[in-house]
Amino acid sequence: MSHDNYDDAFIRGILDKVKTVAVVGASHGDDKPSMFVVKYLSERGYRVYPINPGRAGKEIAGNRIYARLADVPEPIDMVDVFRASPHVPKVLDEVLALDPLPKVFWMQLGVRNDEAAARAEAAGLTVVMNRCPKIEYGRLSREIGWVGVNTRMLSSKRPKRLGAGVQRLQLGPGTKPDH
Repeated sequence: MSHDNYDDAFIRGILDKVKTVAVVGASHGDDKPSMFVVKYLSERGYRVYPINPGRAGKEIAGNRIYARLADVPEPIDMVDVFRASPHVPKVLDEVLALDPLPKVFWMQLGVRNDEAAARAEAAGLTVVMNRCPKIEYGRLSREIGWVGVNTRMLSSKRPKRLGAGVQRLQLGPGTKPDH
């Protein structure tokens, strides 16, 4: 699979099916992008497990931090990697040791490792590189369009709300608000 461009339906399909997300390299602090991702995905109904060995037992945005992927108390659907590209193979080794295997191995913006991607795909995982699930969810649900960002999504229909709160919209055409 080419990892230079992803079809919207491909990304939407991942975000619609995933229920549990482990964020490897999650950091605490209002200025940390990983904290925003943990908070945002949690507010959209995903069960999020921050992974950070130095902060294990503490919390990020109300989610308990775990030291390792193996410590997460339930099967993980998607691993979101907030580590530099050279560290991805080590994270993938930890992912491949899980039973059951996650369905998705996602690398954050600026993170790309083609060798690790090939290994993950050979093991049956779906791979996304150099993308952010928070940004993709916001774009596909048209939430970020509310602040003047061009989401490349055009529709005459109002987006459907997931529930109470600010900007809680479903992912778009054909999806169900079941998160």
